[in-house]
Amino acid sequence: MPEIKVVISDPEVKKPRRVKVIAIADSSLPYGEDEKSQKTLPKARISPTLKKILDPQLGVISIRVKKQDGSKVKLVAQIVTDESMQEGEIRLPEGFMREKLGVERTLAEVMRAPSFQITLSPEKSSKLYGLKIGDMVDGSIVGLSGYSLLITGGSDKAGAPMLPYIPGPVKKYLLLSSPPGFHPKEEGLRRRKFVRGNTVSEDTVQVNTVIVKRPGSK
Repeated sequence: MPEIKVVISDPEVKKPRRVKVIAIADSSLPYGEDEKSQKTLPKARISPTLKKILDPQLGVISIRVKKQDGSKVKLVAQIVTDESMQEGEIRLPEGFMREKLGVERTLAEVMRAPSFQITLSPEKSSKLYGLKIGDMVDGSIVGLSGYSLLITGGSDKAGAPMLPYIPGPVKKYLLLSSPPGFHPKEEGLRRRKFVRGNTVSEDTVQVNTVIVKRPGSK
């Protein structure tokens, strides 16, 4: 039974504040297979002051680091507040720093994460089977108890997108002229594309969601 990646978008994060910090390797933070596959988000230590500045309501931040060759490395992590830390620093898993950057200390930019991804186990993935675009999902399935998520789309292992107006878990070729499924570079351009129906199945590898209800909201 396959795993499904669930992408969670936070509509309240439109123009998050970006803060420059010093990223420091921390050997006490795990970075194993679960973190690499995003079954569990990696942890990042920050000060209470930086947490207040970033205001990550879901407890998730996005870290961007520029490598020496100019390319950028991104890490989405769950925060752990540490009273002993300085406002202008962040501690990241030592395994990540060594594997992706080859350094133990560097400049980075952090912000509240607009979206993040969790990989569900096969058992949890099966709970999504039969749900359709437009259906609601209990956020506890991705560790967000009290939240409700709206399914907005998804794709299969070949990248074929789910379309809301095709019923069932079917697959077919359609002539498309607009998103989802095709983004024409010229007006009037059409193309035949392989697409999926609006229902999650064992062929689905990614489900896109957006937060529509938060704890305490009506």
